[in-house]
Amino acid sequence: MPASTDPSYRQTVLACHLGRVAYPEARTLQKALQTRLVEAKRSDPPQPIPHVLLLVEHPHVYTLGKSGDDANMLLTEDRLRELGATFHRIERGGDVTYHGPGQLVGYPILDLDRFFTDLGRYLRSLEDVIIRTCADYGVDGGRVDGRTGTWVGPDAGGPERKICAMGVHCSRWVTMHGFAFNVNVDLDFFGHIVPCGISDRGVTSLARELGGPVSDAEVLSKVIEHFATVFDADIERLDGSIARTALAELLGDHADLPRLLRAAA
Repeated sequence: MPASTDPSYRQTVLACHLGRVAYPEARTLQKALQTRLVEAKRSDPPQPIPHVLLLVEHPHVYTLGKSGDDANMLLTEDRLRELGATFHRIERGGDVTYHGPGQLVGYPILDLDRFFTDLGRYLRSLEDVIIRTCADYGVDGGRVDGRTGTWVGPDAGGPERKICAMGVHCSRWVTMHGFAFNVNVDLDFFGHIVPCGISDRGVTSLARELGGPVSDAEVLSKVIEHFATVFDADIERLDGSIARTALAELLGDHADLPRLLRAAA
């Protein structure tokens, strides 16, 4: 898995599609990869290891960012259990959001020292990936001043509505967390929170905007394609067990492997 630590070279990103993964396992994996990239670039000489884009789907889960307001989580613990959902407080920016089936969640673990050291530009780049993907389906995605994520409208369908939420965390310019793109997700689950702490705007999905289901596999491929273009990177796509094996090799003896990778080690 060759890569370069020189930002003047085109970077290599492993796009690892893992399918449905429990939220705590994905979070543990992100942290392990972030630590691995930080230590690799701080070694002498720096180790040229690839960046990683984790692509997953989660069971029903709500997460609250470090700057979030508990009041925006409208569910009791009993109601969470009834819905078959879980709740986690996490270190990313932003407020409360929902992840679940039919949503494409992307966690880029990138060393921005090899791209650009500008978090604002990084968020705009993630937004651009989703804007371009929406455009492939004739959906006019865009931005709202002062608010992160990708939005649709205002138009005949109503005022601005978020189609993709974003929140990131960075340590020594190595990123984790990322984006949650509503493709075929059940939007009713957003009714149990104040999404991203924004009470005056709604949420939508690609399926709702198009009036019917969309191919999850096709959307996944388009997101990977646009990620490569926006970040000017070489993407190596890996799926399922092959992706797990590559991630286990990348982490090696670095740490106790997250449970979902142990069988691949």
